[in-house]
Amino acid sequence: MTTQVLTILGSTGSIGVSTLDVVARHPDRFQVFALAGHKQVEKLAEQCVRFAPKFAVAADGEHAARLENLLRAQNCATEVLHGAQALIDVASAPEVSGVMCAIVGAAGLPSALAAAQNGKTIYLANKETLVVSGALFMETARANGAKVLPVDSEHNAIFQVLPRDYAGRLNGHGIQSIILTASGGPFLETDLAEFDHITPAQAVKHPNWSMGRKISVDSATMMNKGLELIEAHWLFNCPPDKLEVVIHPQSVIHSMVRYLDGSVLAQMGNPDMRTPIAYCLGLPERIESGVGALDFGSLSALTFKQPDFDRFPCLKLAYDAMNAGGAAPCVLNAANEIAVAAFLDGKIKFTDIAKVVAHSLEQNFSDGLNDIGSLSAQDAQTRIQAQAYIDGLN
Repeated sequence: MTTQVLTILGSTGSIGVSTLDVVARHPDRFQVFALAGHKQVEKLAEQCVRFAPKFAVAADGEHAARLENLLRAQNCATEVLHGAQALIDVASAPEVSGVMCAIVGAAGLPSALAAAQNGKTIYLANKETLVVSGALFMETARANGAKVLPVDSEHNAIFQVLPRDYAGRLNGHGIQSIILTASGGPFLETDLAEFDHITPAQAVKHPNWSMGRKISVDSATMMNKGLELIEAHWLFNCPPDKLEVVIHPQSVIHSMVRYLDGSVLAQMGNPDMRTPIAYCLGLPERIESGVGALDFGSLSALTFKQPDFDRFPCLKLAYDAMNAGGAAPCVLNAANEIAVAAFLDGKIKFTDIAKVVAHSLEQNFSDGLNDIGSLSAQDAQTRIQAQAYIDGLN
């Protein structure tokens, strides 16, 4: 059995913590080369002491200095780096065989692209990589022999129930459509008249999953599911009209594939990210994840309903951006990141998030963006425009 040498980008977030939990259960299978934890230096220091990576990456010089002090106090020899270039370096290092891409937001794109350019096995948990640069990223991965394995629970579920030899052609495998399930978030049954009064504290309390603040808000608006639609389009070469979303509040069925013969294959399990992480890390074997067995006797019901665009306008905006193609998904993502940050800071209302995104999609922007420089420029321009619109709301 060959030992996998891993770089974990976003190690202090929920995906990173779950990844390290799986890694710790299989010390004979995995070696940690680098951890990147942005500004959570205390947690990053604890991880370095436990897993002894060669490198640790912090956000900037100030946080790197703090991390360095913490590590030296515990006689930890991990070398401390900082900044965007350091993320690229640890993702593309020749010693590394696999990279967990779990940095939230567009900030995770350059390092994920570097991993693709260097033919790594990419454990993709960063939605924005495919939303912002789907064509560029997938073509880069193909050209350099990189393997892209989906870690998001929904895409991982699809990956598990697709034919093992699936090569990106739905018709060639008798597939009618791909179905993404969504919990509906914490406001599925909330009176629409109350939406203007939703607070950040309420929005980050997801009923089923333990996630970061930004992703939790995205789940509440269902923008999270919209971004996942765009991801699925690129991951599985699936036309937009062959992608469905169904609300499934129990989060037991993680996604499904509908076949032409009438069969629907679903992947089920407890809502715990260690399951998809372990599936990807262990391929072609299945390895222990630490997740308990699904207890069917405790399930009172599995229910489903169609999403309501009046309740979830962000989902409709994501559908529109996916169908428009070009730079629209990049604009959608950048505007949403700015809007969610403003909401979490108490500067706009929950219902303003969709307004900011809709306004951004109405602006003029370029269609053909197929390099990282153009994508970054569009991302930056959209953020400026979105912030200006937010400032005008106050």
